[in-house]
Amino acid sequence: MRVSELNFYPLKSGRGIPLTEAMITASGIPGDRQMMIVDPSGQFITQREMQALAQVEVAPRDVGFRFAIDGKGEILVAVPPCERRMDVVVWKSPVSAAVADDGANQILSTWLGREVKLVFFDDKAVRIASPEWAGPETPVTFADGYQVLVTTTGSLAALNADMDKHGEGQIGMERFRPNIVLDHDEAWAEDNWDGIEIAGIRFDFVKPCARCIMTTQDQQTGSREVASPMQAMGRIRMSGDRRVPGPLFGWNAVPRGEGRIGLGDEASIIGMRDAWAIKRRG
Repeated sequence: MRVSELNFYPLKSGRGIPLTEAMITASGIPGDRQMMIVDPSGQFITQREMQALAQVEVAPRDVGFRFAIDGKGEILVAVPPCERRMDVVVWKSPVSAAVADDGANQILSTWLGREVKLVFFDDKAVRIASPEWAGPETPVTFADGYQVLVTTTGSLAALNADMDKHGEGQIGMERFRPNIVLDHDEAWAEDNWDGIEIAGIRFDFVKPCARCIMTTQDQQTGSREVASPMQAMGRIRMSGDRRVPGPLFGWNAVPRGEGRIGLGDEASIIGMRDAWAIKRRG
């Protein structure tokens, strides 16, 4: 079993960037979900309510970040000074974040059709993943809840097979926005793993990932007029454990070390456990 994809997402809900190798730290891949769009009150905004975020391309530059949307232009956004801050909320987590300059926020608001602000998870920002699942004091940025999301090619193939069987088309792995994709033929085998080790770094599988409407959206355009995996996940991937309700795909993982991993690296299973309960409708 080997690493077949590595991705990071500088802007929460923005387009991903494929990598050939990645540094792994306690908070995941450096720069992953480092930025986030919020409303004027500081409430986070994602593709769930703003599909156009799928069109936002963000790329690191020597100074700041290049933001672009096809047909609307591009801007260079500087990393804001740490003194320029506001309190924001991602799910139920309050975070003190640095705020982009007014000019950048005005342009992004025009592009996205409503007043927004761009915020940065900088060195002064602090957020800790749920200790109930991740253990004590594990740092996380603006990701939904955990540091790394892992998926497998075998599970995607099984999902696509069910979709195809019901005339629902097929989808790509980008719909699930993973950080690490493993080339592994056996569908849903990851439900039995305690975790994996890649290049000497342990990744504990702490919680299955419940999926939302974002999986139904094209990750380049934001359109929902495309093949949707929701019905298939409802048939074959509904959680049977009410601690994490809903359709499941992929596992949230917590890195227990630091180092560098790359495409083609071998991933080994570090332990086995009883599979997460799944309800199937056939």
